Amino acid sequence: MSKPLVILTYAMLLTGCNYLAGENGPFRDRADDYMEAPVLPLMAVPNELDSYTLDELYVIPAQFSVSAVPFDEVPLPKPIETNGREGVIIQNLTDTSWIVLDATPGQVWPLVRDYWTQLEVILEYEDPGAGVMETSWLEVDSNLETRHKYRVTIEPGLHSGYSEIYVIHVQSPRSEPAPLVTTWPETSTSEDRERQILDSLSQYLADRNDVYQASSSSLLAGSIEAERKANIVDDGQGGQVLELRLGYRRAWVLVRSALDEAGVTILENDRDMAFLNVRFSGISEDDDEPGFIGRLFTRNDGESAAVEQDFSVRLVDEDGVVTVIAEPLESTDDLSDLTAELLLVINNNLT
Repeated sequence: MSKPLVILTYAMLLTGCNYLAGENGPFRDRADDYMEAPVLPLMAVPNELDSYTLDELYVIPAQFSVSAVPFDEVPLPKPIETNGREGVIIQNLTDTSWIVLDATPGQVWPLVRDYWTQLEVILEYEDPGAGVMETSWLEVDSNLETRHKYRVTIEPGLHSGYSEIYVIHVQSPRSEPAPLVTTWPETSTSEDRERQILDSLSQYLADRNDVYQASSSSLLAGSIEAERKANIVDDGQGGQVLELRLGYRRAWVLVRSALDEAGVTILENDRDMAFLNVRFSGISEDDDEPGFIGRLFTRNDGESAAVEQDFSVRLVDEDGVVTVIAEPLESTDDLSDLTAELLLVINNNLT
């Protein structure tokens, strides 16, 4: 091919490319077209029709200023709201241990069943409504002399949306026939065996990222949720009391810890006599921070001062329910509102 012919061919190719990809070509660069797009009025929807599905999905952004100061560091995105989930913890009180989980019993039940399924353990008895499941007799650690059995109880927590999980362990010698009816003691035959299951189960629950999903909730176990263990109720005489469906020993520890956590001054306490005398000034209306106490009243000079009152907090244990009663000491004023606030402070700080 002659040199003039080659030059002519390249010129035709360049001209063709310019025609196809140029400003007026069919394949031109359209990346900046949005900057010249006109702003049209919103679509008018008749009154008898819904318009909630119409939205400006592709809003044209404003021009960035060339004088904008760049970030020294790339800003981190805001975290997704988690509703203050505290995870899974094991609590202890003398010889009793249990798991506290920030999820409802209905959500916890299927996960505990999955735990036993993963271990290939057969459940001999299940009662979702009562939150109870029992394993069959098991061989543990290749121990040929003893058989073992576990009972798991899922109970509502102190507050709505929480659960407590208890484990009881019993054992029986293999030299004897397996008991047809299991008599469950109040405490485990082996605390070490109980602790092994508590540790293993708590880790399993902590690793499950679907613990709070409604799709994993058990409808049968959902009836447990309405029976939380801490409730402020009317006393039938125009006042209020705090009812704790707990043993007295745990109730005492919880009430004492709640007062400490809230910053309420404890003047005197006697566990055997079941009372605590405290000095309380109310919940501050200017501060929502948990545990911050101080009721503010306005003086004539416009300043604010905390007015403190002494109260007796009594615990009455009857039929498995501990009733917490707050009463003012040596006061002729009507302190019903302040008394109700004291009970609320105790209830909100129970952990």
